[in-house]
Amino acid sequence: MKMLRRLSLSLLTATFVFAGMNVVTSCNPEPDESDMFTATGETAADFIQRKAHLSSFSAILTQAGLIRTLSAYGEYTCFVPDNDAVNLYIDSLWNDTVSVNDEGLRDRNGLTSNSLQGLLDPQNPKRDSLCLDLARFHLTNEVHNTLELAKGGEGIRTMLGRNISYDNKGQNGRVRIEKEAEIIEADSIVTNGIIHVLNRVIPRSSRVLFDEFDRYRSDYSIFIDALKLTGLADSLRKTRKDQTYSMTDFYDTNGTTALYYPTECLLGFTIFAEPDEILKQELAKGGYSQDLEGLKQYANDQYKDARNWYDYLDDHDIKVSTGKDYTNRFNALNMFVAYHILYAGMPESQLVFEQANTNSNTWNYVNGGEPYDYYETMLPHTLMKIWQPSQTAGTGKNLYINRYRAYNTLTDQLPHYTTVEGEDTKIENRLGYGSAAMHQGSENRDGVRVLRSSLGQPYQTNIHALNGYIHAIDKMLVYDRIVPKGVLHERMRFDATTFLPEFINNNIRNMTMDQCNKLSPGGNGARVAFPNDYFDNVISYTDGNKIRYNVKGAYNAWQADAFQGWGKYDLGIRMPPLPTGTYEFRLYYAPMDHGGMMQFYMGEVDKVNGERPTLSKMMALDIPLDVRILKEDVRIGWTDYYEEDDFGVGTDVALHNRGYMRGPFSFKDHPEYTTDGVAGIWSVNYNMRRGTRNCGLRRVLGRLDMKQGMEYWFRIKSVLNDDPELKWQLDFVEFVPTDVVDNDMYSEDWY
Repeated sequence: MKMLRRLSLSLLTATFVFAGMNVVTSCNPEPDESDMFTATGETAADFIQRKAHLSSFSAILTQAGLIRTLSAYGEYTCFVPDNDAVNLYIDSLWNDTVSVNDEGLRDRNGLTSNSLQGLLDPQNPKRDSLCLDLARFHLTNEVHNTLELAKGGEGIRTMLGRNISYDNKGQNGRVRIEKEAEIIEADSIVTNGIIHVLNRVIPRSSRVLFDEFDRYRSDYSIFIDALKLTGLADSLRKTRKDQTYSMTDFYDTNGTTALYYPTECLLGFTIFAEPDEILKQELAKGGYSQDLEGLKQYANDQYKDARNWYDYLDDHDIKVSTGKDYTNRFNALNMFVAYHILYAGMPESQLVFEQANTNSNTWNYVNGGEPYDYYETMLPHTLMKIWQPSQTAGTGKNLYINRYRAYNTLTDQLPHYTTVEGEDTKIENRLGYGSAAMHQGSENRDGVRVLRSSLGQPYQTNIHALNGYIHAIDKMLVYDRIVPKGVLHERMRFDATTFLPEFINNNIRNMTMDQCNKLSPGGNGARVAFPNDYFDNVISYTDGNKIRYNVKGAYNAWQADAFQGWGKYDLGIRMPPLPTGTYEFRLYYAPMDHGGMMQFYMGEVDKVNGERPTLSKMMALDIPLDVRILKEDVRIGWTDYYEEDDFGVGTDVALHNRGYMRGPFSFKDHPEYTTDGVAGIWSVNYNMRRGTRNCGLRRVLGRLDMKQGMEYWFRIKSVLNDDPELKWQLDFVEFVPTDVVDNDMYSEDWY
């Protein structure tokens, strides 16, 4: 490996070179008043046990050991299927043709008879697991009434650890859970929560992704056959890692508050699939036969010359196959299908961070910011971008894969402000992304639209399997030249939870403080603790690491969360794979007195040839960063750009030359704060670019020559081992092509 050229603090020109480097209320019937408010102070357990038509689920809760939980203090939502619903569920278990024993014979899920007694029979080997999973999937640790549920969403976490969806599309506008179970008795208030009675058991697929997908063959037969032919279906069968986890040090910074930590690690995947109708339309346009054979030829034509833009192939001297070796990862059909699959399982409402909870409603994407995220696909070392443009945000919330516009993340505008008497500014006019003229280009494209079930579709979509989701898309999805050369040739900002898929697959990325508090042993804690070996793409170089995560809350953080830790830390984190090029590498951080001082490194690893991110691979990036240094310190040189005639254009350059940048304009300080009640002022004055109360900064760590075929591991090492409680934080990183940074016509937008 060649030595890195060091970053000049006076002028940022050095390049690091590696070797090769509408709120609708529910129309549910009015509940009985005696159920709504109980003078006796009955608990959820009391209520369920008192109701004769809920006796079957009461028996299941008792078998699962959870009826005692519902007798105790807490805040629970209980979705309780009535006796008829439980009978239908038991009948489905009895007549299940998929469940078989070790000899391959149909075992009726262990039931000894088609009855509640057959489920609860001690001779049923699956009794305990069936009852526990069923009960936990119908209980949550938060209170959710039908007014909230009628708004729709997918973010309610059950005690089973899996999320459920909800809407108001049931009969006569009833609230519906997972598209099937309707609330027929709503909002019964008890001392420790709320109860909703259902007419069905909430459906929960026990099928892995491909097996669940195969049930929808009437809509997706061509893609399903291609998925099977390539062997990629077999890659989607695992549901969890083959180990469990335990921790002895899972405490907060005070050393006494016990934090929640996961004891298992679930795996998940997302498939984007063209329905047959769309595949046939697209194939017909190109003159291909409208079947699997036509798709094979289409894939051959799309990928046969991929070596011209897919640099991974060149880096490893790989030739694309257009033959019949479909399980070859670089067969054209295999490449086509693989680019449709992500290593993280997400419902449609979580494909980008959509401001899912109260704190984040006014937190991210203020001042005109737009939701977007990047994810790694199963086509080796490739990314896709999912973007929700502002013109479709709000009602509809259309999502596009690999949408492209020329000079994205650059601008020829500044946001506009007007003065308000007694205040610095009034909310800006949501300009600053650049004029329409500068973003015009002959290769611009809308991208591939995700067909959201919430908007009504002619195909089944947002399909939930045991280990992932399937989403319909409206046109062919291909890793073509425009993706690396256009879509990804912009300032790319990666939230840490998007390139560490364990956050997503274990329902931690969108966890709220309330949810986290309920899971914490002490009932209090806004952080999750992780064993040092929990993440595939994190390596610990010392046992002194304490790896933590701040769940969604009021933080100075992009997407309202932060990956962080403390201790005598030394760890490496695999960065997202990028197209070959030279990038400016930046780290966002918030200056704070409880932050640490750390040295950063980057290591280039050829995993194909068996290399590992050992310490010998790591080369230092610049001098150590001390996050305790305040923004006004002369070594940083932050200024209040509101006081400057050019709104900080000149001082932006000076900051950058010292290796710093202001934080983004698109998220802000605590959303609950206002200034004299003037709406919008807090968004403008207290965003992370200005930081009147708090401030975010981006540290420019250098310029890196990077190859798509290599892995890059970012090492964070404490240099203050005498105080192990000082923190490191990895909220987001940015990789920006240097010709974007150095563009002499336009400047980077503030977002």
